[in-house]
Amino acid sequence: MFVVRRSAARLYPSGMQLAKMSDSQLGDLGSGAGKGGGGGGSIREAGGAFGKMEAAREEEYFYKKQKEQLDRLKNDQIHQAEFHAQQIKEHEEAIQRHKAFLENIKK
Repeated sequence: MFVVRRSAARLYPSGMQLAKMSDSQLGDLGSGAGKGGGGGGSIREAGGAFGKMEAAREEEYFYKKQKEQLDRLKNDQIHQAEFHAQQIKEHEEAIQRHKAFLENIKK
């Protein structure tokens, strides 16, 4: 039986080489279809100025969406805090009413 031996360095590239390989596959946004699969649409596949412009618009869209979501979350938290503060006030008033009622019963 014939056995072929290969060096481990050839079979498993070092971490530095892997990083270089993955970095070269990504490319710039809008520079054309990526090598990792999925084209991203005909404009982005074409690359060039239109591809970069479309990529910038897409990034801007998601930035705005995320900002809207964070603003909505912040407003919801503010409203909840105000609601709970109001509930605390109402409960404290109820406690005072009950204490006054108990005082009147003792007399």
